[in-house]
Formats: sequence, C-alpha cells, structure tokens
Amino acid sequence: MKSRLLSRFLASLAFAGALAAPLSAARADSLESAFDKALTSQARAPRQVAVAQPTSIVPVRAVAASAYTPSYGSGLEAQIAQLANDSQGRIGVAAVDLGTGRSLAVLGDQPFPMASTSKIAIVATFLHGVDQGRFRLTDRFPLMLPVRSAKYSSAAAPVRAGPELSALELIDRTIIHSDNRATDALLAAVGGPGSVNRWMRSSAGLSGLRLDRDIATLVRDDGQYDPARVVDVRDSATPLAMVELLTGVYQGRWLTRSSNAVLLSAMERCVTGKYRMRALLPEDARVLHKTGTLSNTSSDVGIINTPDGRAIALAIYVTGQGGKAGRDARIASIARAIYDGYQVESSSFRRAASR
Repeated sequence: MKSRLLSRFLASLAFAGALAAPLSAARADSLESAFDKALTSQARAPRQVAVAQPTSIVPVRAVAASAYTPSYGSGLEAQIAQLANDSQGRIGVAAVDLGTGRSLAVLGDQPFPMASTSKIAIVATFLHGVDQGRFRLTDRFPLMLPVRSAKYSSAAAPVRAGPELSALELIDRTIIHSDNRATDALLAAVGGPGSVNRWMRSSAGLSGLRLDRDIATLVRDDGQYDPARVVDVRDSATPLAMVELLTGVYQGRWLTRSSNAVLLSAMERCVTGKYRMRALLPEDARVLHKTGTLSNTSSDVGIINTPDGRAIALAIYVTGQGGKAGRDARIASIARAIYDGYQVESSSFRRAASR
C-alpha cells in the first residue's frame, strides 16, 4: 500500500510542477516529511515476495533475521535491549559517549535499511571532493527528477535533469529537508553509489555500510522485502557502522574544518523527524541528526550534545511496531533512555573522581 501511495505522491508532484518549487524550513517541504504526513500510523507491512536472484549489477542477499543471534550486557544495555524488543519488528541501536568512550549496542552488527540516513555519507563524499579541489560549493548541478516507471522494471529508475542549484543549496536540501532530487544530484556529481562506497572504504576506513542504488531507484522499488522479517543488505548499514561514521564526521577525521562545518550545520537544522530522536529530549539538548523512512522502517541517527558539554553519537533503526507512529515512539523512548543513562553514568563518574 505504501509503495502505491508513494508512486501516486511522486507522480502528483511531478505533474503539478512542484518539483522545482523552492524549499523552506517553515514549509518542511521535503519528499520524506511530506510523504510521512500522507501515511496513516497503521500502514500495513509490505507484501513479502520471493528473494530476487543476484545480478552482476545489483548483488542481492536476503536472509532470515533469525539468523542473527543477539547478545546483551547488563545495566543500561539491558534496559535498551528491553525497549528495543523485536517482538513487533527488528530494532537496531548503537551509541557511544564520545567523551568517555562508553558504548552500547542492540543488534548493532545487523544490517538495516539506511533509507535517507545514507545522505550523510553522500554529502560527506561530495565534500571530500570539495576538499580535493574537484568541486566548489558554488558549482551548480541539476536536480534529478524521477520519471514514472514500473517497479523493478530496470536496474536504475529513469530520471531527468531539472533546475540547477548550487552545491551548498543541494546539501542543505538533502540534509535539512531530505530532498531526494537534491540527493541524487549530488550522487550523480560524485559518480554514483560506487564512489560513495569507495570513499567510505578507502578514505574513511568504514565497513558495515553500503550504497547500491540512487534514491530514485530506492524509492521506486521500495517494499520488495519486509525489513521487519528479512535482512536485505542492499543500501544498508549496521547501527555500529553508522555510529562510527557519525563519530568520524563529528570529530573531523576525514573532512576539512570548513567542509565538516557545512555538514554538521545542516544536520543541526534538520526539520524532519520531530517525533523521533528529538521528541522526548530536554529542550537544552542540541541535536544534529538525519532521519530515514521507507516501507515498514523508520530511523534517526545523529549526535546529541548535552548541556554539560558531552556528545553522544547515536543510531536507531526501527522496523514494524504496527506503523510509523509506533516506530517514531520507539525511537524517541530509546533516545531518551540512552540520554538519561549516560547522564547518570557521567554523574557517578564525576562524583567518584572528586573523592
């Protein structure tokens, strides 16, 4: 049902000419946020289909989620594991306090659909090109507008070039509003998913994340597998790998200071996911994040800056839970539990150190 709604939603935007309309934070006019509003909280899970055979273009491996055996620690990790109970769908969590190094994970090494959280890696790859002198933030690139096509009818969904915007505008649209057309513009500029994978492997030294398709194709073919019951490694990330990416970006390991500031500033101004990570956090907590939404899956990943100066890198991937509202609530409750748990541990550590 969701995939049919999305096809109609994209088509209506295209025919109405809204694809070229300017975006603003007040309108929150992104494909992701607008699509979220169009769905009910009780949207049905996508129909399960047979596993596609691997091809030389897009390798596919889907395995039963039960093939992964979770194991948890005690204390805070056990509390998070209880909140991330997978009886209504898989939930993956990873977090690290960047000050103390205290980390935790629940299904942290299990792949989950990256959805729009992949946009952090795409923008980072482009900014790496800026640092190398291949691009400038003032360079202009065309939006990649999706052209209607049948699901699974081609390895890559057809797109056409739209209005040109500066790279800086495209980055803001990609991260702040989760604009898929802007993302695919940046992805085309860097050379496609393979270039992002090469940056993650060779420049950042990351594994556990992979990009296989552009966003137009990912959205068109969404719903092939139910992520609550099946692990599809295409366009996936493990929560632990995403936290490693977030940590490296936040600490400025791979980009120049100016390029890093561009990405982090956009993440701090992200307007999607108001019922997710930010929903239950204190008002004085500063959140730099990126959300993701696809069939039967929602996610939120980012950095939480606490009032006492600490930074927490956090990745939460949720599937199932009866609908989008249930997934959002899970993300919000897990984020708050991690925030409070690290706060208590930090206070205890400070008290012990002062004795």
